[in-house]
Amino acid sequence: MKIDEQFDTDYETVKIKHVGLIDPLTGGIVFQNHDMQFKMTGFSSEIVKFIVDFLHEKREDPPTIYRLVEQICEETEILLVKVKIYESGGTFRANLYFTGKRNLIFRNFRASDAIALATYYNIPILVKKSLLQKIPNEHKKMHALY
Repeated sequence: MKIDEQFDTDYETVKIKHVGLIDPLTGGIVFQNHDMQFKMTGFSSEIVKFIVDFLHEKREDPPTIYRLVEQICEETEILLVKVKIYESGGTFRANLYFTGKRNLIFRNFRASDAIALATYYNIPILVKKSLLQKIPNEHKKMHALY
């Protein structure tokens, strides 16, 4: 698989519609593309804060692990160019696509961190089409922060 492929029939590029808290410890996110959406819950409220900060272009003090990724990218002359979200064994996972001196795909990483990195770098987030659903009239209660 080539990283620079523009057309991938199994995935759809989505935008973040809402990010918020379901309870004090649990975050949720709603992705949308046209009349389809994908809801993901069950990640930490700490990740929610990072995503919201990055969406508001507050990138001055990213978590150490994100700075590590940034430094590795700079040292190896590669860039994170997209993130793909999918389900594996009832858990949401992500592949991270890097390009530059080399094309690299890092597979099977935690989706919440991959989404935070995608918002930090302002790069496309793709979701497996089978996860997208028609937008219902009612939304699950979530205290939206974005």
